[in-house]
Amino acid sequence: MKSLELIKRIKLSDQLTIYGKVTKIVGLTIEADGPLLGIGTRCLIENGSRNGILAEIIGFKDDRIVLMPYGESEGIAPGSRVRNVSYGNSVKVTEKLLGRILDGLGNPIDDKGPITDFELWPVYNEPPKPLEREIIKDVIPTGVKAIDGLITVGNGQRVGIFAGSGVGKSVLLGMIARNTSAEVNVIALIGERGREVREFIERDLGEEGLKRSVIVVATSDQSPLVRKLGAFVATTIAEYFRSTGKNVMFMMDSVTRFAMAQREIGLTVGEPPTSKGYTPSVFALLPKLLERAGTKKGEGAVTGLYTVLVEGDDLTDPIADSVRSIIDGHIVLSRLLAARNHFPAIDVLMSASRLMKEIVTDEHFRLAGMMRDLMAAYNEAEDLINIGAYAKGSNKRIDTAIAKIDAINSFLRQGIDEKFDFTTTYELIKKIVG
Repeated sequence: MKSLELIKRIKLSDQLTIYGKVTKIVGLTIEADGPLLGIGTRCLIENGSRNGILAEIIGFKDDRIVLMPYGESEGIAPGSRVRNVSYGNSVKVTEKLLGRILDGLGNPIDDKGPITDFELWPVYNEPPKPLEREIIKDVIPTGVKAIDGLITVGNGQRVGIFAGSGVGKSVLLGMIARNTSAEVNVIALIGERGREVREFIERDLGEEGLKRSVIVVATSDQSPLVRKLGAFVATTIAEYFRSTGKNVMFMMDSVTRFAMAQREIGLTVGEPPTSKGYTPSVFALLPKLLERAGTKKGEGAVTGLYTVLVEGDDLTDPIADSVRSIIDGHIVLSRLLAARNHFPAIDVLMSASRLMKEIVTDEHFRLAGMMRDLMAAYNEAEDLINIGAYAKGSNKRIDTAIAKIDAINSFLRQGIDEKFDFTTTYELIKKIVG
């Protein structure tokens, strides 16, 4: 009988530690002949240093476990000992997390000391069951006119922000984090450049926004496991604050880099590539992450804002397409508007909130529809207008659009430090098109 089968028969106790040995290293993965434990178990690989290297079991091959380290594999040699340090992943949650900055494993990186008075919550929780979800009836103001007025977001809704690189996603998230009426912000910066993290915290979020925020950071240079885990750690923290009855604004930048991290893991363990190299596990994992936001009976709500990096500004990108089919609305940022110095560069006509009709008044919905209609009319005739070929009086709808387009564009523009409450936004729409 093989030794691993014998190990299975041993009754584990707190005093017993089972060791395995590294047998092979291929690329990002490490194979070892034990300990034979489940997927997601965290292990420590001895590499000659005092701390060793943390790794996670991500698969099995014959009678060996396949691990992926959270950091570099430097110092690991054939025969290096492997032992388990925890069964599954968990994160420390507490009210004291507000104002803190954590890494992808949930450990503080802000030099403010260790986390105290905490509970341990499992990272891979189940989403709320369908009948446990409260129906979304209330608006959650973001302080951004274009969103509150024309793409209104509900408390507990999940919305995607779709854009190419350099169009203003991070700035928009910072504006919402500072201006939202939510009690808590949980912000996951997944796969970002290290330089951008501090810029976002100090420039976009600011001191005021940080006081009621928890930030989880997993930069692009870190292991794909850390980048993947960071998204789930941040989601778990948001769920904790929801369980205390708070309304939480959960912001993740970006889902695309989370998907890329899972693609790396999937390809490493031998999954077949599909569209654009993404593995089947990527598309299986997306709903497990995105469905965890929302409302829950007897608790608060997690409103999810997820940025999606659209490669080549192609909205039919497989990740963009998959995310859009799961969430409850989408906000599209336009490179053309950004080039015209129109910020936030929200393409209102390409954006939609699936819950807007249910959460705003009939009059608000009607006025928002009228503004959209005027914008569409102007866009249809814009080329003729620009070359002077449109004759005034030819079309009453276009005449009205021409008369009001400057006021509409002024409404859609907003400075980074400007904030508008929901009532003021509604009154501005009413004044322009009412």
